[in-house]
Amino acid sequence: MRATGEHTAAVPIPAPPSPPPAELVASAAEDAEKERRKNRRRPARRPKQAGAPGAAPQGQYVDAAGPRSCRSMPPMHVGGARVDAEVEASAAGTSQSCPLLPMPRPAEAPLGRVGGGAAGRRYFQPHWPQQAVEEAIKRGNAFVGKFRVNVHNRNEAYCTINGIQVDILITGLAQNRAVEGDLVAITLDPVAYWTRMKGPNLACNPAIGGDSVVREVGETNGNHSSKKGQEETSCKFDNCSNGVPVLDRMHHHHKNSGFSQAVKCDNGYATVPESYERDLNGGKSEAARALERICAMIYSHSSKRPTGKVLSVIKKSPRRDAIVGFLAPFSEFPDGEQQKNHINVQGLRRMNHRAQSSFTGLILLVPTDPKFPQMFVRVSTLPDSVRKSLKEGDAAIEKELVAARIDEWNDESIYPCAHVIQFLGKGGQVKTHMDAILFENAISDAEFSSESMACLPDICWKIPQEELEARKDLRNVLTFTIDPPTASDLDDAISIETLSGGVVRIGVHIADVSYFVHPGTALDAEAQRRSTSVYTLRRKISMLPSRLSEELVSLNPGVDRLAFSIIWDIDPNGNIIRRWIGHTIIFSCCKLSYDLVQDLICSDTNQSRSAVSSLQVHGMFEREDVIQSLRGLYEISKNLKEIRFKSGALSLDTAKLMILFDEAGAPCDSYRYVRNDACFIVEELMLLANMSAAEVISNAFPDCALLRRHPEPNLRKFREFEAFCAKNGFELDASSSGQLHLSLARIKEKLQDDPVLFDILMFYASKQMQSAEYFCTGDLISRKDDWAHYALSVPLYTHFTSPLRRYPDIIVHRTLNAVIEAEQAYLKQKKYSMGQNGVKAASCEMMDRCFTGLQFSKDAAESEEGKELLSAAAKKFKVPSSDNLGEVAEHCNERKWAGRRAEEAGQKLYMWALIKNKEIVVCNARVLGLGPRFMSVYVPKLAMERRIYYDEVEGLSVEWLEATGTLVLDACRNKHLQRRGTQVKCRAFEEVAMLVNPSESMLSEEDEESGATEPGSCTAKSVLLSDDAVKAHAAPAVLPLVIHYLSDIPVVLHAIGGEDSAVDIGVRLYMSSYFK
Repeated sequence: MRATGEHTAAVPIPAPPSPPPAELVASAAEDAEKERRKNRRRPARRPKQAGAPGAAPQGQYVDAAGPRSCRSMPPMHVGGARVDAEVEASAAGTSQSCPLLPMPRPAEAPLGRVGGGAAGRRYFQPHWPQQAVEEAIKRGNAFVGKFRVNVHNRNEAYCTINGIQVDILITGLAQNRAVEGDLVAITLDPVAYWTRMKGPNLACNPAIGGDSVVREVGETNGNHSSKKGQEETSCKFDNCSNGVPVLDRMHHHHKNSGFSQAVKCDNGYATVPESYERDLNGGKSEAARALERICAMIYSHSSKRPTGKVLSVIKKSPRRDAIVGFLAPFSEFPDGEQQKNHINVQGLRRMNHRAQSSFTGLILLVPTDPKFPQMFVRVSTLPDSVRKSLKEGDAAIEKELVAARIDEWNDESIYPCAHVIQFLGKGGQVKTHMDAILFENAISDAEFSSESMACLPDICWKIPQEELEARKDLRNVLTFTIDPPTASDLDDAISIETLSGGVVRIGVHIADVSYFVHPGTALDAEAQRRSTSVYTLRRKISMLPSRLSEELVSLNPGVDRLAFSIIWDIDPNGNIIRRWIGHTIIFSCCKLSYDLVQDLICSDTNQSRSAVSSLQVHGMFEREDVIQSLRGLYEISKNLKEIRFKSGALSLDTAKLMILFDEAGAPCDSYRYVRNDACFIVEELMLLANMSAAEVISNAFPDCALLRRHPEPNLRKFREFEAFCAKNGFELDASSSGQLHLSLARIKEKLQDDPVLFDILMFYASKQMQSAEYFCTGDLISRKDDWAHYALSVPLYTHFTSPLRRYPDIIVHRTLNAVIEAEQAYLKQKKYSMGQNGVKAASCEMMDRCFTGLQFSKDAAESEEGKELLSAAAKKFKVPSSDNLGEVAEHCNERKWAGRRAEEAGQKLYMWALIKNKEIVVCNARVLGLGPRFMSVYVPKLAMERRIYYDEVEGLSVEWLEATGTLVLDACRNKHLQRRGTQVKCRAFEEVAMLVNPSESMLSEEDEESGATEPGSCTAKSVLLSDDAVKAHAAPAVLPLVIHYLSDIPVVLHAIGGEDSAVDIGVRLYMSSYFK
């Protein structure tokens, strides 16, 4: 797309640099002239495509802005002549006050290299030096963002810039060697080159986004099928009169933006230098003013998406060191390679491709993750056995899954250079792919080091007498755990006591991990490195050694255990009237499962009576005591939940599938997991404990508390979701998390007869959410509104309840230890001082729990004594400083997202194996999107979205009626498609649809009689193989097939890849024809 004069604004960009030396210009011009003469001597023919994907034709420059074919990028300038920035700005209709960012033209250097071959041209612009990048960021000419690649089209990538509502599109060579997850510096193109918006801005953080709200809520529940619970949220959009969001409330500054450098710690408290205060509050910085101008342009060009270029990679993604893929020979070498190497090309073509790789010393690595580019590997770095296999042309080497890392990617190579670290095994085997998943996410399942194990106490360890004397003894209080039946690391327990006046005392007791894991030890370092336990259905990779997590600390029934407890006194109206936080000793009388608790609290007397017989109780309490306590807790949790949602909390429960395994460990069935009331008992109390801990540590240490925030959803994305709902006749109010929850509840009521459509709505709603993240309060000290948790609608939240599987919880425990220590010392000093002055001790009781009680004493914390005591306690328990804590939070976020990716990939792998064993699975799907090339469908059985491509299919006619949003598929007699006089290679009809003869039955009688047995739980509903699933099989469709938006269509699920490519689950149309 050429620039026109209709755009009158451009993004602020740096001034042009000083002109290059005259010798360099002359040399470049001379080389260009030689190239033009060479081109004139060549016969006119269509340029040959380079063997490397994305390589430019011979003799043509490649502009750093991107490939020529990309409409959003500026026109190419060949020949090496320098074009004045002001001339380009004028052509684009832009103001001279905002000149284009000068990108040095690619100098025609000695012909660039594709991995160590002959010299050649530069494909990419050199990365900017760090000092230049920092200066550009400071002036608002460059911005920092995380590089995210479109999984469906690697040529497209996006960056989210703090303060800008729309993601920045970066295409082609403008990506400048950035890969998925890199932190990059980018500059924006002038408005004239922005591309047209072509759909929803579905920018999910890896990890990001998606069902983060569901997970947050689910992760407080304990080991809920793999772990525990739910979590976080609350903020409202503040809009200016013109409707543009207030930026500093929508986004927080990244630590690399320079803001974190402005926060200094003095005596344990964070301060902001005056110069930064002026920038943040009064006189705005250049970067802030630039953001405002960009947002104004985005607002006035709402139909366009900003585009940009990568200037530099600020921080390389950890995923560069965790590449998984298959080796493949080069199918054809780039033209430059063939010309510059003295190789008999015809002879090479007679060789097979594997032998070519051995002969030339290069082989391709094709990653299984489509977000990463193809890479080259030097054959000389491979083991001798592999080199021998390549030389012999052995095809088996291409079916080996390998682990590799990116070593380098220079500007003269179209490929990055990779180094193979390990051969994981033969593709297509579940174990091999599971090992690959762990490697990709840098998750180690190695045994704990001997140094870490040496930090644990002896096997015969018992609770020391001094701990029995110093802690509150709660062994005579009815206490129990509620977890999945397979849970072995029990890190939370619940107690209940009835007091006078209808007051109930509820206790949440968490395993006191910080007593055993001390800062600075080898065990602490390894726990921090792992940061989280990872659960992949058949495999658990623990953060802590099992001797600690399953024995010494685990709150197992029938034994005394050290705990960290939060206790509340709650009146009949659900109001908390007192709170106590401290160290305790508890005795759990029984271990309960969610399903058993559900049976015990249900109103069905027969069901409850049958459950009692399986209840095993230790100690002084009886079964009836436990049952009455559970029913009392259920009523209290209902009250707490009602209060929480009235206060604006949001719940996005999306469908969750679980896999069942046979005795041999192979997947045999799947079912949809449904949370029961017992889950909510645990959830509400864990949420309350986490909120209480967050309140205490943030008040006592406002500059170095580890909290968890959940940002508001992206405004533009949610407007698209509102439009989606309106299009389908649903009214949605997304002005706050609470209003959104109420709207979804009304829609659910309306869609009682169409649960699949409601699942789709929830699926879309969860996609609009940003991911919750850990952060250090010191990094956001001046913007406390950004501490809030949107989904939970609370101003403060953290993780306290799962220290056996989350490292942040251990940090929070240590911080609470420091608060309690300082509080006790402060009260002791005050009581002594008052006693010296003749004040009775009884009058001091009003000062009790000045830091951990319901009322935080700011005067005590800010007094000289309070400051000294808090600082001394922080040093004693080694609470991380603000700077260190920010790094810990960032690492924990990365590890948490990696664990989530591994868990989701493991779920998909086992579902792939299940479908592969069955060969095909027939079901219905709902159409989410239609177009001339493909449709997007939602498959309820998988709770996921998939695409069906139907363009260029032999024997299939496609008619797309855009005006009515209708797709018509029909059989056609044309054997081949023609395009511009050239025959196009068509795909087979079987790749798009599975054809059956109407007289055939899709399921044999044996299949119909072999419905899998549902688990013995009211929470399981089989979705693949049960009798209900068989009866609900979709009837095949017939041609012509007319498809509309949200149509139900029959599809066939099938396993894809595995042996020589990434595992995936494919979807085809399920059709019937007598002409099969």
